[in-house]
Amino acid sequence: MLDEQESRHCIRVLRLTKADSITLVDGKGGLYTGVITDPNPKKCRVEITRITKDFEKRDYRLHVAIAPPKSADRFEWFLEKAVEIGIDEITPLLCERSERRKLNTGRLEKIIVSAMKQSLKTYMPVLNNLTNFEAFCKKAFKGGKYIAHCDGYHKMFLGNELNIGSEYVVLIGPEGDFSPGEINIAKTNSYREISLGNSRLRTETAGVVACTIAAMVNTK
Repeated sequence: MLDEQESRHCIRVLRLTKADSITLVDGKGGLYTGVITDPNPKKCRVEITRITKDFEKRDYRLHVAIAPPKSADRFEWFLEKAVEIGIDEITPLLCERSERRKLNTGRLEKIIVSAMKQSLKTYMPVLNNLTNFEAFCKKAFKGGKYIAHCDGYHKMFLGNELNIGSEYVVLIGPEGDFSPGEINIAKTNSYREISLGNSRLRTETAGVVACTIAAMVNTK
């Protein structure tokens, strides 16, 4: 049985009715196909006819730690597109030059769920709390660690650095970029400086590009 919110969306918004087919995801890798047996807008009942576990499970794991831009809409856009492309964990960063220092986590989680359903992603990404940049850099992480910034040239392109089927964490700075001190902190904690291409990107665009590069590197 669907909860009230999902039932209302299913019956009132999508206008599904009895005997209509429906596809569900559980956020844990499960994809379910079913048939509506009771189109009640408060407690819609569905008979599950097929279960697929670990649907389109990725061989790699991507964690993007990103300083949210001043515009809430732009950060929400990043979340939506990152989920559609493929991402496992998001940590909003609080940096020296951050312009946004508060987040509506409840709203952001709803956007993630909506993007999951729209793109048929069965694994729900983890959304962490806003985290101090230096504290994040000092956390242990067993995969590849990278920081994307605009300072200097001759940095390696991220796509040439990623190992297929591995784990990665990519740091994306605020609109004013990471400060020199933050770059040094990251380097001291074994983060490698990388480029996301020749263009100068907005924060949210850089996050989406990082997701796309990781997806393309791991595309068979």
